[in-house]
This record gives sequence, structure tokens and C-alpha cells, in this order.
Amino acid sequence: MNRTLIATALLAAAALGASTAASAQATTASTVQRDVNQQQRIETGMQNGSITTREGALLERRESHVDRMESRDLRDGTLSDAERARLTAAQNRTSREIKLADHNGINGNPLSASSQRQQADVQRNIDQQHRIEAGVQDGGLDNRETARLESGQARIDHQEYVAGRNGRVNASEQARIMTRDNHQSSRIHRQRWDNQHRR
Repeated sequence: MNRTLIATALLAAAALGASTAASAQATTASTVQRDVNQQQRIETGMQNGSITTREGALLERRESHVDRMESRDLRDGTLSDAERARLTAAQNRTSREIKLADHNGINGNPLSASSQRQQADVQRNIDQQHRIEAGVQDGGLDNRETARLESGQARIDHQEYVAGRNGRVNASEQARIMTRDNHQSSRIHRQRWDNQHRR
């Protein structure tokens, strides 16, 4: 009888642990999905000219801040309620800034070489964040790996801010960003397919 009770208790604890882990991963996935959505809104604004190159750069600085917060908060493998609330608040601020930039009446030239370069950089951010999100969803990335990858995304976003804060992104600045993007892409691939599975 005692063995049955102990076995039942162990199974219940394992099920609770699995449920908690699944809930934490769902939260991480939704946080990364929000990153994708914000980047898509920035790119859409740049493509239709409602967001200038300089505004895009300033928004990338905000994205860098959010990515750094995600990296710090996920570093221990969990996301507490307080961390989640702070992260949501930061993402909400970024969302408001994107809306303001999109509707402030200051327009850029989406066909300029500088805007085209920045649009390509933002599209790469979208692609990388999609890959991170997919890794979280399919179990290829745990929260600690996601933290490291978000730290890399934060550095790229910051480099995009530095490149475009004067309102122009030249070819050499874009080349440096692309080099960092390529390294990040390799890291995402390695971490996602390293045969590590969540428990």
C-alpha cells in the first residue's frame, strides 16, 4: 500500500513538473513571438515609408533593450511572474513607440539605399526570431539556450541602432551587421539541433 502511495505521489509530482515546464516554455514562446511581431511592424512601417531610417534605428535600440531583458530573465531557466510583468511592460512601451513612429507624419523614402539596407537587416531579425521561436516550440531550445540567443539578438539590434541613428546605413555598416547575423544564425542552428531535449 505504501509503495502505491509513493508511486502515485511521484507520478503526480512528475506530471506537475512537466506541466510547469510546459507552461514556462509556452510563456517563453509567446514572449519571442511578440519580438517577431514588433520587428514585423517596424519592417512594415519602413516598407511603406511611415518609419524613417533614423526612427527604425531608435526602435531597434528599444528592441535591443527588450532582448537583453529576456536574456537576463531566462538565464536561470525560468521566468518568474515579476520578470514576465516587467518584460510585458517593456514590450508594451516598445509597441507604443512603434505606433508613434508609424503615425507621427514624418515619412522616409522606403526606396532609398539606406532604407533598403535597414529593411533587409530588420527582415533578418524577423527570420532569426522566428527560428528561435520555432526552437522553443519544438523543444530544440531550452530557456537557457534561448537566453544566450536573445543576448546575441540584443547585440545585433544595438549594432543596427548605431548604424542608423544618424538616419543613414551605409554598405560597410550593413556588412558588419550581416557578419554578426551570420554568426548568430550559426549559433541558432547549433543550439537548436544539439540533441538536447527539455525534461
